[in-house]
Amino acid sequence: MKKTLLCLSLAVVTISANAQSSGYHVSKTFHIASLGGWDYPSSDPGSNKLYLSHGGQVNIIDKTTGDSVGIIPNTTGVHGVAFVNALGKGYTSNGRLNNVTVFDLKTDKIITQIAVGKNPDWIMYDPFSKRVVTSNHSGGDISLIDPATDQVTGTITIIGAKLETIVSDEAGKLYINAEDKNEIAVVDIAKGTVIAHYPLDADGPTGLAIDVKTKRLFSTCDKLLVVMDATNGKIVAKLPIGDGCDGAAFDPATKLVFTSNGEGTVTVVKEISANEFKVIDNITTKRGARTITIDEKTHKLFLPTADYEALPADAAKNARPKMIPGSFQVLVLEK
Repeated sequence: MKKTLLCLSLAVVTISANAQSSGYHVSKTFHIASLGGWDYPSSDPGSNKLYLSHGGQVNIIDKTTGDSVGIIPNTTGVHGVAFVNALGKGYTSNGRLNNVTVFDLKTDKIITQIAVGKNPDWIMYDPFSKRVVTSNHSGGDISLIDPATDQVTGTITIIGAKLETIVSDEAGKLYINAEDKNEIAVVDIAKGTVIAHYPLDADGPTGLAIDVKTKRLFSTCDKLLVVMDATNGKIVAKLPIGDGCDGAAFDPATKLVFTSNGEGTVTVVKEISANEFKVIDNITTKRGARTITIDEKTHKLFLPTADYEALPADAAKNARPKMIPGSFQVLVLEK
């Protein structure tokens, strides 16, 4: 009965993408000849630098040319990078080291490392609390770091959850995708407590974005983008996206939501109003391009991926192809 009522409350969703196009396409490919896997790319809003989590280091490239401009070493298992531009500092989440590296944004030199929870994954800066926040994927909690002192000032437990992306409403609340719970946990950062659990009615949430003006959350689940009202957890819409998505981005200027689908597509959803959403494009990218970031000034998208070896004819059904060493690259999407 609950599921039936939920379905009746959803906004009407248009699935066809034929009536309109976003105009985005792959314009460039930046090749980065180094080894290792990757996770989230991070675009520094205060410079022309793109930071790429890549195995045991962070590769830094120019967003326009793709030229290498630096490396942050000793970040084993790095997942992402956060920026506190007012203080000129950057922060990396080092999953296998259970710590965060602090570095100078001008020189990219390491300042210090901070111990946090188990397997820090997503990392972001919350302008409301003025804290750097990590989602500790295996630890089931989040760590709060004061960038003025580079000390952990709090740990908030999300019981029994494998945590993924965190977003802020910039007004005191954090929203966290709990991958194994199929829900979004809501944290009151001033109180330091979880105040709500919003069921997604969809499996495997990973990527998450937010429109702070309309108070809409965009959670990427298995082949679905779930749009949720951040104020009450009501599901507003569900839209089809590509397979293997691990990231989402939102452009507040164009009201476009982008999902990076590991199958080799980016699904583009238009926010027509707070309660009306429409898939307008499915852009061909490349297999493995499952994470994404946006430069809100230029509206360019960046997706890391690599080339893969062909699977043998007798490969198991769920076998994964091997990455070709040294083929790490970044796709640039723009209009």
